[in-house]
Amino acid sequence: MRRWAITILLFAALAATSAVAADNPFFSKWGTPFEVPDFTRIKTEHYMPAFEAAMEQQRAEIDDIIDNPDPPSFENTIEVLEYSGELLDNVANVFFNLRSTDTNDAIDEIAKDVAPKLSALNDDINLNPKLFARVKAVYDERKRLELNTEQARLLEETYKGFVRGGANLSDDKKSQLREINERLSVLTLEFGENVLAENNAFELVIDDKKDLAGLPDNVIQTATETAVERDHAGKWVFTLHKASMIPFISYSERRDLREKIYRGYFMRGNNGDERDNKEILQEMASLRAKRAKLLGYKTHAHYVLDDNMAKTPKRVYELLDRLWKPALKRAKAERADMQKMIEEEGHDFKLASWDWWYYAEKVKKAKYDFDDEVLRPYFEVENVRKGVFELATRLFGITFHERFDIPKYHDEVRTFEVKDADGSLLAIYLIDYHPRASKRGGAWMSTFRSQHKVKGEKVIPIVINVANVSKPTADGPALLSLDEVTTLFHEFGHALHGMLSDCTYESLSGTSVARDFVEMPSQVIENWATEPEVLKFYARHHETGETIPDELMAKMKNAKLFNQGFATTEYLAASYLDMDWHTLTDAKPRDVLSFEKKCLDRLGLIPEIISRYRSGYFRHIFAGGYSSGYYSYVWAEVVDADAFQAFKENGLFDKETATKFRKYILARGGTEEPMELYKKFRGREPKIEPLLERRGLN
Repeated sequence: MRRWAITILLFAALAATSAVAADNPFFSKWGTPFEVPDFTRIKTEHYMPAFEAAMEQQRAEIDDIIDNPDPPSFENTIEVLEYSGELLDNVANVFFNLRSTDTNDAIDEIAKDVAPKLSALNDDINLNPKLFARVKAVYDERKRLELNTEQARLLEETYKGFVRGGANLSDDKKSQLREINERLSVLTLEFGENVLAENNAFELVIDDKKDLAGLPDNVIQTATETAVERDHAGKWVFTLHKASMIPFISYSERRDLREKIYRGYFMRGNNGDERDNKEILQEMASLRAKRAKLLGYKTHAHYVLDDNMAKTPKRVYELLDRLWKPALKRAKAERADMQKMIEEEGHDFKLASWDWWYYAEKVKKAKYDFDDEVLRPYFEVENVRKGVFELATRLFGITFHERFDIPKYHDEVRTFEVKDADGSLLAIYLIDYHPRASKRGGAWMSTFRSQHKVKGEKVIPIVINVANVSKPTADGPALLSLDEVTTLFHEFGHALHGMLSDCTYESLSGTSVARDFVEMPSQVIENWATEPEVLKFYARHHETGETIPDELMAKMKNAKLFNQGFATTEYLAASYLDMDWHTLTDAKPRDVLSFEKKCLDRLGLIPEIISRYRSGYFRHIFAGGYSSGYYSYVWAEVVDADAFQAFKENGLFDKETATKFRKYILARGGTEEPMELYKKFRGREPKIEPLLERRGLN
């Protein structure tokens, strides 16, 4: 039976039994421009019926594949499997995107209910012996099939996915795997919920204006408005959102208050209360180790990396080790400069972690006559947005046209129609830039629909960038820090990867690539953010319209390598911590704090620097997809530094280089091995020297 026939039967049954289900917007075409989800019609009570129907539909589609009397073929098994679950994708994409950007208690409860059910469905597919037999039959014939490159890749990835999902296990071990996967699905949600709750619960309330000494006016204004939002009118409130915390610890003259907010940040998930994450992550690490053993891998890291460019933990540790010593050496020199300044100011205290940001700014100003805050007036958020759009136009010829007739899930969201140089439609692009209590922290790219083709017709992607950068105040626009600007360029790079995708199969399109390659395009785009030629067309004073002065750009360039010891060291420490948690060879629970201390002590991490993420709030690895993968940012940076060198050599906007980058990196998704795609772009494998030079570690 065809999918459409199954869908009609299911929807008819639902309509006959449930008025709510009959009115469920997920069960019909959206009828909106470009079929963007109609957020205005979706209600919380629609999700579970939609999930249940969608899961049942995919089960029926799987049964169709198994019951097909024809011999297994690429078309009737691999492709049909690839295109199955369309309704489930639609429901899940809306639900989980909104859970990250605009959640509430009811949505969180649905997530807890549906997560184990989705895990069970995934296992039902991966562990189905009849389905795997058909997949394997096609795979065994692969050399005799006349498949194109993308078809061959889909067959390879599909077969590998079944094997990695436990298809070859005995029935007893399959049962164990199901239990592990179901439990992990719940623990992952709980970990993330706890971190969000910790973020929202903390507030540093100041009621004496003298305690604001050193803080820039825009930071004080934001704190005034935050106080009103949190029922502290007449006071000033600072939170753990980085747009609030980082300026505070960088400029507040009150050392005790810097310690209070920074301690609130690094103690998240580690306070011995109902939001403590230590038991959760301990169990997750143990279950992951147990699962890896079941699947025939030495450790969870071996399991994950086997599907990445790095391939083995040994290669990851080798890269981290190569960077660690020079980075730590530079960090110690930076520490000495700060301690010297403390003593010159007449203080007798020893530099602590909550002092680092504050004295880093002071040393930078003394050494380079440069203060990051002087850049903010030139980085108004709307100008930065226009800047990233202009960059894409100059590189790839694409244009952005704002639409006001497309449904939005929140008033702060903006939507754009993206067109190629020839005027054809490429994508719909949404942006959601500012923090709120219902949104998780950080910045990311996601899709409500990924690019793919159906019968040769291209289905355009619906791509979203989410961030938590400084928001407008009552007195003025959102003025960003340099770090926030870089973040928007970075996430836009991910968006380009999704928008410029040109693949047939959704599971291979856009950002569906190896974890240690996915950051490469985004990090390449970061490079343009601070190039003088690019700054000239987007960095304009928000009041006067004056282009950023050459003198200021020169100071920014001179200070570029400043504090790289700190930045590299705190990042590498988190990468080591991730790898240590996931190279455990047994499932024995570990005391979290002792384990973490042992890891960082082994490295010789100085006490003035804290790992960028401590275990209790390390969302990337315990509530995201980066377990055994946090290293991927620096792995990808080796590649991105080498790739950007091609633009430096040929011209920042060289059409031929940009065309090759689009054709081989952005458009091809996971249709070939990442290194093969990179070599088609660059003509060779990447070299590490550009990275070492960029970070001043050579």
